[in-house]
Amino acid sequence: MTTTDLQQDEYLPYFKNYIDKAKGVELLSGLESEFKKAYQFYTSIPEEKLDFRYAENKWNIKEIISHLIDTERIFCYRALCFARHDNTILPGFDENNYVDYSYAKTRTIKSLLEEYTTVRQATITLFNSFANQSLMRKGVAGAGEVSVRALGFLIIGHEKHHIDIINQRYL
Repeated sequence: MTTTDLQQDEYLPYFKNYIDKAKGVELLSGLESEFKKAYQFYTSIPEEKLDFRYAENKWNIKEIISHLIDTERIFCYRALCFARHDNTILPGFDENNYVDYSYAKTRTIKSLLEEYTTVRQATITLFNSFANQSLMRKGVAGAGEVSVRALGFLIIGHEKHHIDIINQRYL
């Protein structure tokens, strides 16, 4: 199952950029292969760049990694709820508050990458547990409806988006 299988009604237009970044990636193998690429990328970043901010009030690289971890957890929770036929309308989240209170800037890159690895392994296990019909389920989170499989692709595309930004503005 790749992003070409997604229908436009499976995600909000706001997420199109992230979905496009995951184009051609197969969902289950992509969660693993894109993790390996991203992990290798993060470990290649020079230590002196990890706290760099390209502009005032922008996140540093450690905060970006923390943001990716938190967002992945939230997307997985949403996917689990929708896959299990929980019709609760789920709230959005304030990504800036999450970063501000993550205290990522005080953490080591090693601790962030350990957490990142643990979260991604849980994500892979979760998405591997879903039956095909579960991947097709939709629910409402934040500003609109999204499918379980779109949430998986959003995890991949969202990370690629931030890696692109790191490459363009931080390194």
